[in-house]
Amino acid sequence: MTPTDLPDIFYRRESNVRSYCRSFPTVFQKAQGSLLWDMEGRRYVDFFCGAGALNYGHNPKEAKIALLEYLQADGVTHSLDLATAAKQQFLETFESTILKPRKLPYKIQFVGPTGANAVEAALKLVRKNQRRQTVVAFSNAYHGLSGGALSVTGNSFYRDESYYQRGQVVFMPFEGYMGPSQDSLDYFERCLNDTGSGLDHPAAVILETIQAEGGVNVASIPWLRRLATLCRQHQILLVVDDIQVGCGRAGSFFSFERAGISPDVVLLSKAISGYGLPMSLVLLKPELDIWKPGEHTGTFRGNNLAFVTATNALGFWRNNAIQASIQERSGVLENALRSITHDYPQLSAKVRGAGLIYGLQVNPAELAAAITKKCFHLGLILELCGPFRATIKFLPALNVEIEHLQEGIAILRKSIELVLASHAPPTVRPSASAIHAHGPALI
Repeated sequence: MTPTDLPDIFYRRESNVRSYCRSFPTVFQKAQGSLLWDMEGRRYVDFFCGAGALNYGHNPKEAKIALLEYLQADGVTHSLDLATAAKQQFLETFESTILKPRKLPYKIQFVGPTGANAVEAALKLVRKNQRRQTVVAFSNAYHGLSGGALSVTGNSFYRDESYYQRGQVVFMPFEGYMGPSQDSLDYFERCLNDTGSGLDHPAAVILETIQAEGGVNVASIPWLRRLATLCRQHQILLVVDDIQVGCGRAGSFFSFERAGISPDVVLLSKAISGYGLPMSLVLLKPELDIWKPGEHTGTFRGNNLAFVTATNALGFWRNNAIQASIQERSGVLENALRSITHDYPQLSAKVRGAGLIYGLQVNPAELAAAITKKCFHLGLILELCGPFRATIKFLPALNVEIEHLQEGIAILRKSIELVLASHAPPTVRPSASAIHAHGPALI
């Protein structure tokens, strides 16, 4: 079997909707830290990390031990919203480790297992509180693909597959969408203050402070603060979707900490379990907790196995030492990517990011696909993002070994060289315009 083949069973029986296995066509068997191995024994450096669900890498040792001990002791696995020892320990640890040191008053709602479940619950809750329907989302936003989550997701690739009602959502331009010289919040503020704008008074704004799937677009601190002020002035609830860039991905536990703002609702999923187990939370200010008992429910909102590993993973944040680790690795990655933009001007590349989420946007978009494909063949797993899939996204583990980080960067450089060489005339180094004219070859 070659790295481009999969057993026939995947083609015969699995739905055509499968996605990541097309980019990484091999059968994975083992994983540890920032490394994966397939059934043929090939080794891969993982800069994908379960699309951000594995912030601490694969099978972190201490969490695995805690999980095995819990299972061996016949700990409760399924509990709906019953009180369990595992849930109690998680709540107490989250309160003491995350909420109290940051003086955050949030109550915690356990919803279904995925991030989209948190989005759905939040959209329902803000409308219930405000007794208003309209929610403002942003260009290039991604909040999930279930009904309500899809309504606030901007990418037409996802929206075009659905034909049901997606009303009561208004999209505003994210920072930078109108170009570097214009503050996109000028338009939002004008709409709020103008009774002729056609914008119904919003119940809430839902926001990613760093748009991960949207192309790693990072909102600045002044922009975030101004948005929070607008929401407060107009009695609009602010919902921060930290599903992909929370739990340390942006450098601090919550991505909004750098701006010093206090969202009304915060959504967590993906990496909150610390082990890749399904878990999703809605954090809400106490005055917003107007649910009646059982008014929003779900069979799998109490994943005790995830409570166990999440409690263990919060140990990384007890003294915030991990933030220094993230900062060090962030510097290594950012410097490497900026060096690439300098050394390979043919890419017309731009670097965006913070913490340990970075994007390298290249032009034309086809080059990004060719580079990530070559990376996979050389042993590095990366995904693409952005509206034209022109941005290579980097999501290494927050505690990635420096040697593995440097190994991945070396593979990226080698892949870029091979891809550019396949586009170059025999003796001439290609220009960016030449690459654009000829387009990338299939690798």
